[in-house]
This record gives sequence, structure tokens and C-alpha cells, in this order.
Amino acid sequence: MEETVNDRPEWTALPDLASRKFGGTVMWATDELFAEKENLVNPWTPAHRAETFGPKGQVYDGWETRRHREPGDDQAVVRLGLGGAITGVVVDTAFFKGNYPPFVSVEACAVEGYPSAAELSEMDWDVLVKRGAAAGHTENFFEIGGSKRYTHVRLTMHPDGGVARLRVHGTPIPDPGLLDPGALDLAALENGAIVTGCSNMFYSSPNNLFSPGLAAHQAEGWETARRRDDGNDWVTVRLAGAGVVRFAEFDNSNLKGNAPGWAALSGRDGDGEWVELLPKTRLQPDTRHRFALASGPEVTEVRLDVYPDGGMARLRLFGALTDRGHADLASRFESAQG
Repeated sequence: MEETVNDRPEWTALPDLASRKFGGTVMWATDELFAEKENLVNPWTPAHRAETFGPKGQVYDGWETRRHREPGDDQAVVRLGLGGAITGVVVDTAFFKGNYPPFVSVEACAVEGYPSAAELSEMDWDVLVKRGAAAGHTENFFEIGGSKRYTHVRLTMHPDGGVARLRVHGTPIPDPGLLDPGALDLAALENGAIVTGCSNMFYSSPNNLFSPGLAAHQAEGWETARRRDDGNDWVTVRLAGAGVVRFAEFDNSNLKGNAPGWAALSGRDGDGEWVELLPKTRLQPDTRHRFALASGPEVTEVRLDVYPDGGMARLRLFGALTDRGHADLASRFESAQG
């Protein structure tokens, strides 16, 4: 992407495959006496209110186990919301200062269907992070850089303690057998699309544009800083595969005084040239706009331009994969089987 993500590793700009907003869930944990395991995949930044005590102690926005008095470790199993190749993981111990695990491990496996936690315990797991040192009240970054597709991850705390969030960043790789190539959202992350560039993401990530469902509030979309020049903001996305876009939906719901005034859409064709899909078009704030596109060429990447700046909740690009696009998607899936 054109803009860096502060001082965090570049791979953290990739989607969080484990996030609850994509359907990720914590299936099982050895213990969750102090704080619930489900907090691990919450999409928002961990929060904390000091001296907020419940019957089991300080209330944490994270997962916390009891203190071990015998040898052993604590584990949690997460089913990813998006199966894909894992580039890096973040074990965030925000607000866990005297009760964080000194070491963590992360494993992953790929399984068809929807196995139970008991069935997963019998599977072979690949080690992604082998007993890595962790610090308290911080984001602990572990680069993976793999290309194999996974559907589940297992976090182990050595021996116990608390973790606020587990972020699993990577590239979604869908199962082509579960997609209709003739009618799908070519820009959806769950269908294999990925953000390739962005002019500005001051307030929120452009990945939000391609998340499932409707945005509940402004922070669940993409919003840029206010421009003070003559330029405009933009984002590019590599489609799930080469395809023909038939309908475009620009949804700026919840964005009222910060919605763009206009938007335009272009696509990269087979020759690598950018062609117009939708000319600069006026938008209304807090509105879902749907446009039928003229019969256009096969494109592999799409660029959304917003004028001059502002926010967009969702971008949907409905259409069909071409034969080449379907073959490429199937090839990516097969090569990621490991």
C-alpha cells in the first residue's frame, strides 16, 4: 500500500482472518475463569476500565486463565472467519501487565467442513510460532510469511495468564467449490479479493470496505483525513479473479458530514491498462448507491476514486468470473494445500 501503518509491520495491513467481523470464533479453551475466550477475536481495539471488578476479579477485554499450581499450559482454538495463507500473527497483551504469559506458541491446521473442537484435537497441527517470548501490555508481532492455506489456529500460553487479542493477518483463499463463478461479489475478501493500494487510511482501514454485512457505524468503513490540496483519495483492490463487473454498490451509510461528494470506478484490463467502468458520479451522504455498469471488459483489479476525500462504508462489485478468473482462483486454492 502507498501509506504505511504507523510503525507496525507492513503485513498488519492485511485482513485479520480470525476477526469476529468475518465470522471467526473461539471454539474451545482449557480455562477462562477470569475473562472469556471470545474476547480474543473482537475486532475493536482492547479497552480497559481500571478497578472494575466482578465476582471473579478485574474485568478484562481479553482472555485470562487462572494461575497454574501444577505443570501445564493453557490453549485456545480459533476457527478462522476467512481461510487463507497466514503472513503474521499478533498476540496483543494490552492491559495485562503482571498477568501476561511470558511465552506463547501458535499452531495452525487446514480442515474441510466444520469439525468440533474434540475432532480438531486429533488433527496434525503445523507450528507457526514455536514458544516465542511475549511482553506484557503490548502487541507482540510474529512474522510467518507462509503460503499454505489454513482454517484453524491454536494459541498456547506458557504456562498461563492473559491475552487481549489474537490477530491472524494474511491473504484469504476461498474454496472455489463453494462459490458461484457466474454471480458473486468480485471485491469481497471472503471470495479472495485483496486490497493492493490506498492513498490514505488515517481513520480506518480500506479492508473494511470489503467486509461482509452492513457497517454499524462510521468506524466500520474506510475514512481518510481531510484533504487540503487539489488531489483526491483512492483505493485499489485485486478482484477474486479476472471477471466482468456488472453492478457497483457505493455504500456510505453512517457517513453524513464526511461522505465523498463524488466517486468514480476504473478497472485494469488484460493489457494492464486502466479503463473507465463508471464515470465521476455524484453521491448523497448516508446512502447505499447501486449502479448498473455498461458491458465492460474483463478486469483483474479495480480502483475506486472518491472526490475529494471522506469515507465509504462498503464497496460491492457484483459480476462474474471469466474462465481465466475461475481457473486462477482454483489454481491458488490448489497450490495453497501444502
